[in-house]
Amino acid sequence: MNSNPRPSTAGRTSRIHRTRRWLGRRRTAVFSSALRGAAYATGAGIVGLGFFLLQQQI
Repeated sequence: MNSNPRPSTAGRTSRIHRTRRWLGRRRTAVFSSALRGAAYATGAGIVGLGFFLLQQQI
């Protein structure tokens, strides 16, 4: 009977390896989503600024 509650070194290493591969695959998707969000925010800010300046002119 194994009284050591900690997982084996090989188990931890493979879990770390799987996690790093998962993060590597998701990094592109996360970067793409962040870039898209920044573009939407910039566009919304420009439109809002345009309407604000338009209201100041009237």
